[in-house]
Amino acid sequence: MHALAGRRVYPITDRHLSGHSHAEQIAILSQGGASLIQLREKNYSPADFYYEMEAALRVAREIGVAIIINDRVDIALALNADGVHLGQDDLPPVAARHLLGQRAIIGLSTHNLQQAQLAAHLPVDYVAIGPIFATTSKSSSNPAVGLENLSRVRQALDEMPLVAIGGITLQNIDLVLNAGADAVAIISDIWTPNDQSTHKIEQLLKYS
Repeated sequence: MHALAGRRVYPITDRHLSGHSHAEQIAILSQGGASLIQLREKNYSPADFYYEMEAALRVAREIGVAIIINDRVDIALALNADGVHLGQDDLPPVAARHLLGQRAIIGLSTHNLQQAQLAAHLPVDYVAIGPIFATTSKSSSNPAVGLENLSRVRQALDEMPLVAIGGITLQNIDLVLNAGADAVAIISDIWTPNDQSTHKIEQLLKYS
């Protein structure tokens, strides 16, 4: 069983979009059915990030949700999180694997076919590709990958679990899954202001 373990929706926290702490977001997402959540925080100091993640992990452990820390291998290690999601400029996956051990889930972001092919030969549990569509939840200089290129990546990665990210919503999720993604990472469409109902989250997470 691979890291995604049948999960087709991979929600990511966003304190700015949601207006909630990461611990509160975990509680909201778990009520909608999420069992694997990525915690992302780009604006905290290392100390503030650590304490915020510590509080979030406490909630996650109580309700049985697996937690992936975005970028920060050191904090994932210190808190014994379930894994880490790395970007192209973060600690290399080989080093992260050495620190976190074989049981940790490690994912790596890629932005084109070449990066995805290279990632497939690294000690990672899944490869993320994106942005699939234009997105406002994260500033990026990388062009949209699109569904056609997503399919090419799928064909090139054999059985490596593939997560699509970037601009994915209830309206296009089926297109993305049909193009070859094993799972989709969603941020904005979960945390749309004034539309954070458990029903909306359940609609998204029904794919899991």
